[in-house]
Amino acid sequence: MSSINHILLTGGVGSRLWPLSRKSRPKQYLEIFSENSLFELAVKRNLPFCDKLVVVGNKSNRNLSAASLEKAGLTEYIDIVEATPRNTAPAIAFAAFSAQSEDILLVTPADHIIQEGPEYSIAVQKAIQLAQENNIVTFGIQPTKPETGFGYIEYRDETVLSFREKPNEETAKDFLKQGKFLWNSGMFCFKTGIFLEELKKYSPEVYKASLDAWQKAKDGNLEEESSLEIPAISIDYAVMEKSEKIKVVPSNFEWSDMGSFEAVYDYLKEQGHPVDDSGNMVIGSEKFSAFVGLQDSILVCTPDANLVLSREQSQDVKKVYQFLENENTALV
Repeated sequence: MSSINHILLTGGVGSRLWPLSRKSRPKQYLEIFSENSLFELAVKRNLPFCDKLVVVGNKSNRNLSAASLEKAGLTEYIDIVEATPRNTAPAIAFAAFSAQSEDILLVTPADHIIQEGPEYSIAVQKAIQLAQENNIVTFGIQPTKPETGFGYIEYRDETVLSFREKPNEETAKDFLKQGKFLWNSGMFCFKTGIFLEELKKYSPEVYKASLDAWQKAKDGNLEEESSLEIPAISIDYAVMEKSEKIKVVPSNFEWSDMGSFEAVYDYLKEQGHPVDDSGNMVIGSEKFSAFVGLQDSILVCTPDANLVLSREQSQDVKKVYQFLENENTALV
């Protein structure tokens, strides 16, 4: 009998949220957004729709995931542990290999903020319906501003016309004005068999190498040698931009990938986190902090590193992370 499986992708470091997000504790495990981490919220949010939970992560965050699931009171789940990150297409393939051909897979990242409620339920139920009709479904979010940090989906009704990379500000404004573009949420829904057929058809080398690594895995633990043979590629490039079976569910639920401090700022401000008269915010410290001559700035404090940034330059934090990573410091 087929089931609906929630595939929770837990990889990623959240480099744009450095110094809060580190390799030792990526953003999905931080508890600055509520009493629960983003990981825990994602698990709880999708419990009503799914029969099984499949957690796909890597060996460095396995203990963090296990602790989060224990806190949430969940003991029954399938644990898939990658030996080395290979991006979303192989990660989802491993989850598919663990399921039955007719099972529906609801794939979500572990690090997004989503407003639960009727709009989310409607979108998930519609996606499941389309998946049962042998479509590969993506969720598109109705844009509220000309965001340059997200990819976009050009659409008509439920038909995907094209996928667009993260645009510059002028292009993002044009997308918003046209009214036929959605933010690409990175959430998907499809039958196991349909996804694997399309992966094998359009990215055969990814399918073959992923299957080989899965067959050599022990109790869901991938081994490194065969994993390194898998091309590191996203599901967007491997399948979504090539398949003719793609449908989109235009969605109105509140959504953020929490991929920048601008997104964190907006969320915390909405939750009542203090800002001064010039729109400046302090995150991570209760000490008195004064901003002189600055507007819409963010001060981020951690025990071993501080970050000062303009809210508008939030996407550039990744450059700091990359510099520190290249320097091989303990700060990442």
